[in-house]
Amino acid sequence: MKIEQIYTGCLAQGAYYIESNGEAAIVDPLREVEPYLKRASADNATIKYIFETHFHADFVSGHVTLAKETEADIIYGPNANPVFEAIIAKDGQEFKLGEITIKVLHTPGHTMESVTYLLKDKDGRDHAIFSGDTLFLGDVGRPDLAQKSADMTQEELAGILYHSLRTKIMPLADDVIVYPAHGAGSACGKKMMKETVDTLGNQKIVNYALRADMSKEEFIKEVTDGLMPPPKYFPLNVKMNKEGYEDIGEVLERGDTALSPDDFERIANDSGAVVLDVRHQDNFVKAHVPRSIFVGLDGDFAPWVGALIADTMQPILLVVPQGREVETVTRLARVGFDHTIGYLKGGLEAWIASGKEYDVVASLTAEKAIEKLSSKDFPIFDVRKESEYSTGHVVGAHNTPLDILNDHLPEFPNDDTFLVHCAGGYRSVIAGSILKSRGIHNLINVEGGYGAMRKEGMAVTE
Repeated sequence: MKIEQIYTGCLAQGAYYIESNGEAAIVDPLREVEPYLKRASADNATIKYIFETHFHADFVSGHVTLAKETEADIIYGPNANPVFEAIIAKDGQEFKLGEITIKVLHTPGHTMESVTYLLKDKDGRDHAIFSGDTLFLGDVGRPDLAQKSADMTQEELAGILYHSLRTKIMPLADDVIVYPAHGAGSACGKKMMKETVDTLGNQKIVNYALRADMSKEEFIKEVTDGLMPPPKYFPLNVKMNKEGYEDIGEVLERGDTALSPDDFERIANDSGAVVLDVRHQDNFVKAHVPRSIFVGLDGDFAPWVGALIADTMQPILLVVPQGREVETVTRLARVGFDHTIGYLKGGLEAWIASGKEYDVVASLTAEKAIEKLSSKDFPIFDVRKESEYSTGHVVGAHNTPLDILNDHLPEFPNDDTFLVHCAGGYRSVIAGSILKSRGIHNLINVEGGYGAMRKEGMAVTE
């Protein structure tokens, strides 16, 4: 028996490859399926099953494509209603995989079709659970994503989740291994640990949601407290996972189209496409295509694109570092952005060389920013999360979290220059690009953000 976690850091997502005696299964695959096909081929194994723990909201799963490539059965739990052909398993139903068995445990609450898959070894002993978004390490899945489809409140769903955990998961032995669908950084939970594998016994000790003496009312309060609104692209991803989607090969072929500066400019004007610049923030502030949006590949790329662009049908043109074109289109497709229509051939250097106008983001070092703030009453905007702001912030700073920036544009000064900062400089450049694209140019980005200003002795409120 082999179990391999295939973890994708930018999505904080864990897919799983399981193999026994020449038969393989994939749990919660990502959209690009080639790694799973290669992994099975290396073991001379046949992919027999594709197990989905629920209809994912934060990424587009690879189940449809993988089933087409392998003729493997797609397995969902009770209450699932996909448009495509799939086995809708019953609670307690078992599937043989080589010498091992995968048992379906219906664990609704995160969503009503959510299941946990219990792996039993060749001797019938409980070995591991693939818990999807029902149980994370340090947390549980947020119970508000399926409210509309389930016609329930988040409190009602949380109550169902409480029951699922205590009747299906907590009775299992302490040495059972927990393999969750997500880790720290995912928007599907609040308090996830950085670790991606643990024992159930340790989770019973460290996970607040598994406290033995916890009442249902306490559970509901703690699980629902402090939930931020889910990213706007989540429902669109659920729809794609339920109904199917375009083959990723076609998405990549369309997106991997090199465009001259003239063609790039013409298509941008004619199509209304978003120009998405994915280079490093230090390069973007020095020069970029006017009105382009920055979301750097080397940060939390896909979640920020999903949160800020929201419309997955929006055409996208890319400004991308050479050699990372296919990677960028792939990472966009993972979260349902299938309409990339090309990239700027030769990058921004070619744009400038062709004589076209470019824009910059005014920036100051932390030291110079502090001098400016000391000289007069100077507006400063902090685009970190509320939770970050509450633990410490620059005295007098306005908190406008990046994920809701588009809803608060009237709060920024029209004429007076103002400063924008985040924790380290990535999110503030995203914010600056959005503001400039909306015609607000009187901003200055603080290089290094809050961390750099604190290091320089900036007065802060703890």
